[in-house]
Amino acid sequence: MTQPNLILLFDGACPLCQREISFLRSRDFNKHILFVDIDSSSYKPELFSGISYRDAMGRIHAITVSGELIKDISVFQEAYRLVGLGWVYGLTTLPVLGDIADRIYGVWARWRLPLTGRPSLDQLCKIKNLSETKLAE
Repeated sequence: MTQPNLILLFDGACPLCQREISFLRSRDFNKHILFVDIDSSSYKPELFSGISYRDAMGRIHAITVSGELIKDISVFQEAYRLVGLGWVYGLTTLPVLGDIADRIYGVWARWRLPLTGRPSLDQLCKIKNLSETKLAE
């Protein structure tokens, strides 16, 4: 496999995230994006610019082919551009609309877990640490 243009970190246990990633995968004909499930027990932050589970669960992150870390709406802009649908997020590249979109995404990121019926970020991190401790034994 050739090096992807984007490594996109996503929460594989989030039903809405799964739907978005499924759509992007279905459009990623040239395999420009490597999708990494941060909820997987095999997720290793050191392999992905040191992005911790907590940080990755708090808001969407991606790493460009040049190693640049991008977050929030910028991730969607780049992912959709790579699958040929950049126009979907086109308006969010405008200064005022981009700021508004980032703020809306920030609210969504803050409420994503309770809105999808998931435990809080603190609870998920405790569960993750417990399972990682058991795996290390």
